[in-house]
Amino acid sequence: MCGIVGAVASRNVVSTLIEGLSRLEYRGYDSAGVAILNSNGIERVRAVGRVAAMQEKVIDANLTGMVGIGHTRWATHGGVTESNAHPHVSKGEIAVVHNGIIENHDEQRDRLKKLGYEFTSQTDTEVIAHLIHYYHQDLNLLAATQKAMAELTGAFAIGVVSVKEPEHMITARLGCPLLLGLGEGENFIASDVSAVLSVTRKVIYLEDGDVADIRRDGVIIYGRDGFGNDGVEVTRKIHMSDVSLASLELGPYAHFMQKEIHEQPRALTDTIEALIDDNKFSSELFGKAAGEVFSKIDSVLILAAGTSYYAALTAKYWLESIAKLPCNVEIASEYRYRQSVPNPKQLIVTISQSGETLDTMEALKHAKSLGQHLTLAICNVQESAIPRASQLVFYTRAGAEIGVASTKAFTTQLVALFTLAATLAKHRGLLSIAQEQEHLTALRQLAGSVQFALNLEPQIREWAKRFADKEHALFLGRGVHYPIALEGALKLKEISYIHAEAYPAGELKHGPLALVDNNMPVVVIAPNDALLEKVKSNMQEVKARGGELFVFADADSHFTESEGVHVIRTPRHVGVLSPILHTIPVQMLAYHAALLKGTDVDKPRNLAKSVTVE
Repeated sequence: MCGIVGAVASRNVVSTLIEGLSRLEYRGYDSAGVAILNSNGIERVRAVGRVAAMQEKVIDANLTGMVGIGHTRWATHGGVTESNAHPHVSKGEIAVVHNGIIENHDEQRDRLKKLGYEFTSQTDTEVIAHLIHYYHQDLNLLAATQKAMAELTGAFAIGVVSVKEPEHMITARLGCPLLLGLGEGENFIASDVSAVLSVTRKVIYLEDGDVADIRRDGVIIYGRDGFGNDGVEVTRKIHMSDVSLASLELGPYAHFMQKEIHEQPRALTDTIEALIDDNKFSSELFGKAAGEVFSKIDSVLILAAGTSYYAALTAKYWLESIAKLPCNVEIASEYRYRQSVPNPKQLIVTISQSGETLDTMEALKHAKSLGQHLTLAICNVQESAIPRASQLVFYTRAGAEIGVASTKAFTTQLVALFTLAATLAKHRGLLSIAQEQEHLTALRQLAGSVQFALNLEPQIREWAKRFADKEHALFLGRGVHYPIALEGALKLKEISYIHAEAYPAGELKHGPLALVDNNMPVVVIAPNDALLEKVKSNMQEVKARGGELFVFADADSHFTESEGVHVIRTPRHVGVLSPILHTIPVQMLAYHAALLKGTDVDKPRNLAKSVTVE
């Protein structure tokens, strides 16, 4: 949540900061601001709303400077007001931008008030600015920042500039993502590589506890011991980002969500490319040590949040039916706050699109603290925090996903998890050559089946008209398709603000049926599998109560449309990969319902793409 960008250069950096903040809009925010060092000291411009509103104020102010920081804020402490927007300034001498949450801010606020500091916001961030200013009276900016960081509890990524040292900036991270962009005679900081792609592709991903001194001619990084003392200089690997600027542009599409829905055939193909090229399920897909790790495990625990959690629920069916391994799935934010029974032979799988999801990262740390060190990360972002903290990693190749509501990241996660299930089955001697080839053939054909499903968009658009004036909806599924019903309900409420819930269809008569009337559309995931007849019985229960049914069925499911029963047929049943295929129509239903309601499809209210706070 929130976005940071900063620059130190020999030219005016204002336009670079604004472009960087625009690239970070997808992360979710409600205000924006920049602070520039120049001959006038610190000049700051902030505005509630979109970056464009802040940009207008910057133009009016004729802001210029060669060192600056910018921020998009998603409100946590304090409401959505200009006074709470970042950057925050102390005594006109220190400016700070901050992602994360300072847990001991109340204690520090009281202390700083006694020291004579006046607070003008409700934020926890203002504490950082004043604390650094307090120590900067006697120490240089680097040492003052290090000392202040040692006294803060919580998670943070910060950028700091000072009028006393206008030639550089200091940055630090603990629990929140931050990277350095390396240019020629200029250097940058950002919370996401997209913010610096227009100026450099050379990046360094800072590690937890790093503090960095950013200057025009280079950067110096101090390791974890850097908090509270002079620190130890460390070297971090330089990466060449392969994210393209084209992937960050809309092209012919109206919204990023629409673009990303339609990019799924390519994203799925790219994700399974290595698998298909080798024509086998190989442990090495998950890392050189995977064979050894897989030989030690007797069960699987998956930790995830949000959409990734629904991918994990789907994987439970695959892992238990294909690999015959017991599998538990836990919501990451709940797992680490309860007493569990650790099993050192359990494979801990974490799933995160960004690789920086704080709840999932902390859940992984908790599992490892309990002695569970057999770990695998499934992630879409190279070299992000969760993969770095894991023994094994499988990178999905969804490409940049800008829309807050996940689409192609979810379906590529499902492909990765299916690959894991098949690979573990093979490793355990449970997958015959014929079964392996059958699964590989299904994966090869998946992109074509998804494209067929995408071609149903005109029919789904018509359905959406029946949802636009509704306030509630139910989604039903059974077996491995129940998590897809959950995902469909989540998508609808995320971007259209229609309240939607999902249930296993067999649970309908145990409570939810009381809600059914002609104002409650009921979406049914009804593939032609072993549970189809059971689903049909559940549908009759809805129809008998006057409910209106919207059924996503396979071409061979033999459903008949009738009054109050609408049917859209996806391709012929694709077997074990059916959950991936049935994800496509529920994504498009949510998208078109949101369009008709006039909501902000790519940036739904109150939500953020990268959730890096608890």
